[in-house]
Amino acid sequence: MTRVVALLLAASALAAPAMADPVRDATQAQLPRLAELYRELHASPELSLREEKTAARLASLAKQAGFEVTERVGGYGVVAVMQNGPGPVVLIRTDTDGLPVTEQTGLPYASKVRATTAEGVETGVMHACGHDTHMAAWVGAMRNLVAMKDRWSGTLVMIAQPAEEVGAGAKAMLDDGLYTRFPKPNYALAFHDNAAMRAGQIGVRAGYIMANVDSVDIVVKGVGGHGAAPHMTRDPVVLGARIVGALQTLVSRELDPQSAAVVTVGSFRGGSTHNIIPDEATLLLTVRSYSPEDRKRLLDGIGRIARGEAVAAGVPDDELPEIRIRDNFTPAVENTENLAARMNALFASRFGRDRIESNPPSMVGEDFSRYHLADREIESLLFWVGGVPDAQWKKAQAAGAVLPSLHSPFWAPDAETVIGTAAEAMTAAALDLMPRG
Repeated sequence: MTRVVALLLAASALAAPAMADPVRDATQAQLPRLAELYRELHASPELSLREEKTAARLASLAKQAGFEVTERVGGYGVVAVMQNGPGPVVLIRTDTDGLPVTEQTGLPYASKVRATTAEGVETGVMHACGHDTHMAAWVGAMRNLVAMKDRWSGTLVMIAQPAEEVGAGAKAMLDDGLYTRFPKPNYALAFHDNAAMRAGQIGVRAGYIMANVDSVDIVVKGVGGHGAAPHMTRDPVVLGARIVGALQTLVSRELDPQSAAVVTVGSFRGGSTHNIIPDEATLLLTVRSYSPEDRKRLLDGIGRIARGEAVAAGVPDDELPEIRIRDNFTPAVENTENLAARMNALFASRFGRDRIESNPPSMVGEDFSRYHLADREIESLLFWVGGVPDAQWKKAQAAGAVLPSLHSPFWAPDAETVIGTAAEAMTAAALDLMPRG
């Protein structure tokens, strides 16, 4: 008899509905509206520093939700503040800009927007980095937290940041008083969709997760002349080639083998035709590192190598190469240990350990890093949410198919899964960081 009762109880438990989860249920309930917002944003991207309509749309939604909203912070930045009693200040960021990419996804709501860049190039515009999913999830978390005000106590600062793609938006908002005009956060949170992770997976890692990004120009000077009489010239193309080769030793021979870094010459411009040696050649470099020490070592090394090769080639002191480090530096993103561990445990409990990954650091850049660097007392976390649609993921795993990357004209994430996962995760994170009582 006891065995029969046990079996009946077990069967009853299996048949019973799962326990209600207010955060998940609230997120799922608004997911159709969020998906509609995503499609609207996807179809109407704006380039960096031109996010006027996107910012106005997000500001309007924040006002409707009951936030105190300030627009045009650091350009087209939006700051929405809700004070809900004593407690910590939690900042949640989304980025808003699109890319100069002509979309080729074939989606029915694909962007048809055209624009002319600051360099005068006419191009298509696309949310090829997933900022449209970021914005929709941001709105989802915002609405969830407004509906759950009885469950948290503190101050919520929701920011919509412009110009992430050019590494300028976070600095502009900070320079415009983000931490003086508005409550300064104890915690800063953001997420980024991931084109190399299965949709719905979450990546959390402490320490460096994205790199320092520097752009460096090397202008190599020479003496031009006829290609048939190289002895009467000082060829900047040959000198530039020597510099390119020597630069490869910076990572391979001057950094600790366990330190990751990249020095890539993305452009080598010199001359205009076959039989003329030019007066000048220009190298354009991208330099990636993690620690400030490695960054300095690389940048110093680039200057030393360029000048050293020029001296070896007989270039006089007043004509040594010019080294120009562009001012659009993006510092490395570093997740603080305590917050990363806390959110790792929270997400594993909520979503299941099998959905949580510890992604290796990436060499891409993200200016979310600046919110922590502006005050290192602020705990900071940027986590990944996988976006590769399930069927595409399975095909890639089985056949080794190449997946579209972020910034690809073919990148089309499983938007609803990204938005639903991220909105739920950010809501749960804020509730955990601002508990009532």
